[in-house]
Amino acid sequence: MTAGLPPYGAAEPAADPGAPGDAAVPVAVAAPQPVAAPQPVGAPQPAAAEAAPAAPPAVAPASPRHPEAPAAAPAPLFAAPSSYRRTDVVGAPVTGAVPGTGQARTHGDHPGAAPAPGTVPLVPGFPGAPGHGGPPPGAAPPDAPLPDAPRRRRRRRVLSVAWVAPLVALSLAAGFAGGLLGARALPDDGRRVDAGLPVVLEPGVPVDREPGSTAGIAAGVLPSVVSIEVTTADGSGSGSGFVLRQDGYVLTNNHVVAGASDGGLVVQFSDGTELAGTVVGATGDYDLAVVKVDATGLTPLALGDSDAVVVGDPVVAIGAPLGLVGTVTTGIVSALNRPVVAGDAGDTAFINAIQTDAAINPGNSGGPLVNARGEVVGINSAIAQLPGRLTGVGSIGLGFAIPSNQARRTAEQLIETGRATYPVIGVLLDPEYSGEGVRVFEQDPPDTSAVTKDGPADVAGIRRGDVILAIDGRPVTASEELIVSIRARTPGDTVVLRVRTGDDERDVRVRLVEGPSG
Repeated sequence: MTAGLPPYGAAEPAADPGAPGDAAVPVAVAAPQPVAAPQPVGAPQPAAAEAAPAAPPAVAPASPRHPEAPAAAPAPLFAAPSSYRRTDVVGAPVTGAVPGTGQARTHGDHPGAAPAPGTVPLVPGFPGAPGHGGPPPGAAPPDAPLPDAPRRRRRRRVLSVAWVAPLVALSLAAGFAGGLLGARALPDDGRRVDAGLPVVLEPGVPVDREPGSTAGIAAGVLPSVVSIEVTTADGSGSGSGFVLRQDGYVLTNNHVVAGASDGGLVVQFSDGTELAGTVVGATGDYDLAVVKVDATGLTPLALGDSDAVVVGDPVVAIGAPLGLVGTVTTGIVSALNRPVVAGDAGDTAFINAIQTDAAINPGNSGGPLVNARGEVVGINSAIAQLPGRLTGVGSIGLGFAIPSNQARRTAEQLIETGRATYPVIGVLLDPEYSGEGVRVFEQDPPDTSAVTKDGPADVAGIRRGDVILAIDGRPVTASEELIVSIRARTPGDTVVLRVRTGDDERDVRVRLVEGPSG
């Protein structure tokens, strides 16, 4: 009775890839050959045992990606560990497709192939060979079953502890080395377990700033600077200002508050407090106005001496450009005595201005320009704009401020009387004249006189058509220069004018008188 084992010489069934134990590719085991009994010399030889059935051709399927591709070549000798490859049976004929015939091929088909071990080559005419009358005497019939043979059991390979420990250590070392090399070779993504940013050793410790530094100046001035919101019939706008007196008087520009309707003026302080304001007095000639709010205990700013300012002095401009309350910018005094004409034809201001490169933008108007001691030396009022532009584009480094000495005189008049005056000499200048100096009209304009009768110029001997070349030794080249120079003084002051009549030049002393101011 057989145990259902495969025939001698056949390969064992392949092991289940998922089964435990040795996962090596099955190795064909040759069945033990029976020992033949001694035969007398010349006795007929037994026929060889019938060969085991040939293995099916090992033809790889076509590539799944290219169904039209030819069949792949036979699997290589060292296949991938996960692949499965059948092996030839030791001692059995090797079968395969004979090229070009489609027939099975054995070792006997290959020229020069050696016979399989344990077999005798079949020679024509030899007993048992093709063409012989039958099997030799004593040989088993060709179809007789082969005797059963015990199945060889495979030994299971087990690694000893002496091998496991070094392999584990080697695996750990390889993993560490691979990780280290990968960290060096792969690009850094910039992420860290700990950001490790530097920290301040003593956080929260206040920093002392010098009183003359920009930060020190701003700290002392900002509490006294205000933002002014104005509503008019044409819309709304905003500007800046600063506290003049602790009982609620605020100085700003006339063009900031001009046209303010009842209840349309709100003053906002640095702490966020908002109070309604009223205009005490304003003048378009100097572009200054005083606003009163119902408050006491305010911190006023001191008005410094603008005559002591020199070109190059550091200055700080503070205000609310574009409504940005508490904006601080710095610069220097770029020039002095710049004749600036601002406003429109009906309300023109003539300013003998301080020029600065500190950024002044729309909304800075009325804010203070302070020196290194925090004293107000100017009131920011105007900025230059590029030729050909209909609207301002903001600061281009050319800002202008009303000198503080002029602002003091005008503010005192506005607080005391509600109106301000300016000095005049009593002449009308010809804007069409383009020669040296400035010229008095040669003829009286309609409904007025070129030289005011009994005025300062008339008393000093100035006549129509005379050319004024200088004032107090400073040459003048345009009408605006002479006007702003005169308005920078006060009524009662005396100036020296260099005057030319025909070919005759002379110096005349003129005492300024008060002219009305709207």
